[in-house]
Amino acid sequence: MSIASEFKEFAMKGNVVDMAVGVIIGAAFGKIVSSLVENVIMPPLGVALSGVDFSDLGSQIGQAPDGTPVVLKYGAFIQTIFDFVIIAFVLFLALKGINKLKTPPAPAAPPAPPREEVLLEEIRDLLKK
Repeated sequence: MSIASEFKEFAMKGNVVDMAVGVIIGAAFGKIVSSLVENVIMPPLGVALSGVDFSDLGSQIGQAPDGTPVVLKYGAFIQTIFDFVIIAFVLFLALKGINKLKTPPAPAAPPAPPREEVLLEEIRDLLKK
C-alpha cells in the first residue's frame, strides 16, 4: 500500500472529516459570537458603564536597564476577564436557545374517555362490590 493511498484512507475516515467540519463551523460560530458581543452587546454596556475601560490600569514596578518603565498591567487582565464573562454569557444564551429548539414538545395529555366508557366502568365497579 502506497503512502498516497494510506493518506487518502486516513483523510477520508468519518472521524477526520467530522472533526474538520466541526473545526470550520466552530471558527465561523466564534466569529458570529464575537461580532454579536463586540457590535451589539458592548455598545449599550459601554454606555451603561460610562465608558469604563480597565485596560489602562497598571502599576510601575521598576525600571529596565535601558530606562523604560516596567509596568504590571493588571487592568488588561481584568478587561480580558470581563470580556470573557460577557462572551461566555452570550454563548450560554445562544446555546440555550438552540437546545430549546431541538427538544421535542411535551406529549399532550391523553383525551378523556367518552362518557359511555366512564358509565360502564362505574357499573362494572358497582357490580364487583
